[in-house]
Amino acid sequence: MSQSTPLANGEAPLTGGMLWAAALVLAAANFIAVLDMTIANVSVPNIAGGLGATTSQGTWVITSYAVAEAITVPLTGWLAARFGAVRVFVVSMTLFGIFSALCGLSGSLGMLVFARICQGLAGGPLMPLSQTLLLRIFPKEKAAAAIGLWSMTTLVAPVLGPILGGYLCDQYNWPWIFWINLPIASACAFIAWRMLKRYEQPLFKTPIDKVGLILLIVWVGALQIMLDEGKNLDWFSSHEIVALAIIAAIGFAAFLIWELHEEHPVVDLRVFRHRGFSVSVLTISLAFAAFFGANVLTPQWLQMYMGYTATSAGMATAWTGVFAVFVAPIAATLSHRVDPRKLVFGGVIWLGLVTLTRTIATTDMDYWQISMPLMAMGLGLPFFFVPLTGLALASVDHHEMASAAGLMNFLRTLSGAFATSLITTVWDDQITRNHAELVGLADSDQSVRAFLESSGMSADAVLQSLDRLVSGQAVMLATNQIMAAVGIAFIVAASAIWLAPKPHRHVDPSVGGH
Repeated sequence: MSQSTPLANGEAPLTGGMLWAAALVLAAANFIAVLDMTIANVSVPNIAGGLGATTSQGTWVITSYAVAEAITVPLTGWLAARFGAVRVFVVSMTLFGIFSALCGLSGSLGMLVFARICQGLAGGPLMPLSQTLLLRIFPKEKAAAAIGLWSMTTLVAPVLGPILGGYLCDQYNWPWIFWINLPIASACAFIAWRMLKRYEQPLFKTPIDKVGLILLIVWVGALQIMLDEGKNLDWFSSHEIVALAIIAAIGFAAFLIWELHEEHPVVDLRVFRHRGFSVSVLTISLAFAAFFGANVLTPQWLQMYMGYTATSAGMATAWTGVFAVFVAPIAATLSHRVDPRKLVFGGVIWLGLVTLTRTIATTDMDYWQISMPLMAMGLGLPFFFVPLTGLALASVDHHEMASAAGLMNFLRTLSGAFATSLITTVWDDQITRNHAELVGLADSDQSVRAFLESSGMSADAVLQSLDRLVSGQAVMLATNQIMAAVGIAFIVAASAIWLAPKPHRHVDPSVGGH
């Protein structure tokens, strides 16, 4: 469609400044949806402290949003066909703003998690629909520029998330990390409806797979609650955890059977018959789980045990995204010229090796010693993500690409949420285990105790000082142990990509979303 071609409803398409204004609105919508994945990462200790919860409970704020968002991503295609892409986008944007306001008004962790679930359900369609509508409003010759704008917001948002979250927590209070969405969401919803309703397309009343949707919510919800509550309830010694595990297992099995036989499945599992797609999804799920889990753990470690403020922790972790933005265009160019399996293998192996260098961290490290490995990770991130998306979509039939992209985004988001729960739980357990072991080893000859007592400290003060030393080292050891596991997960993910056949066609990575 050229700029002068009238639309099916007789209205003239957007041109010039109006076209780019609409593009900025769509990019802003994608920006805040992606931003909210990371803006809470550095804010968990503040939120947990403000609501009287533990830090591990505070991570529910991250996982609840990610899981809810993952559930609605596969539904976006059906919603757009049934109600119209522009209507769904505007309603989602409006609800996102409303639930963001409720997040900030929450007086308890339970209310906040509920509001975050609703926010995630509303935010899920924003990412794929912002991309769909961008391609719909731009003439074909300018589509690349539109997708470039969209991709930049996807890369910049995770960079700004920790910085903005840290700044708002330090200078104001944690509710502001949610309230900041309200004016953006309101403006985007109003302007999008005024400018984009002319692009609404005819509706198709395709049936919704209600049983599949219910089974999806049941097994994903049961599994996530099990992972979040496992540590607090002592895992499988708790009847509640056992019941949740059984519900998740049965729900997952029933979901697989139903979706494979349903004519209009909510998640088209038939695309897994393509080996290239299956291997790509396995790689992206493993690697993203490792990356996201480490990304959540790092700011918590910096704030709780290294004395960093939320702002400085956000600045340290944001270096990954800064370097990724600069390298992304190179990765996009090479993905059309080089076997994407080589790029993915190199990118993910790089992430694994850099993560393994973080296993020798100490409590004496300064800001730049912590930030340098995070910078280095940014160099590998685009080489993992950009060509892998293209490889996955090049492996399926053309009519399956929308389903494949939705399924890939669903599993990627879900793997990040599960990794967050697992890593924070294992980290806490390792801290306890390391502390118990170090207590028996520390100051075995009593020399440190004697030195402290000779300096005039009381017996209680000596014990407290020794405990602080032991606790700090127990945390540092646990963090290094987690980084070792994350590094190995990256290497396994990198090796898995060679199970995929060499692609015979290229697909623009932007088709799959980010």
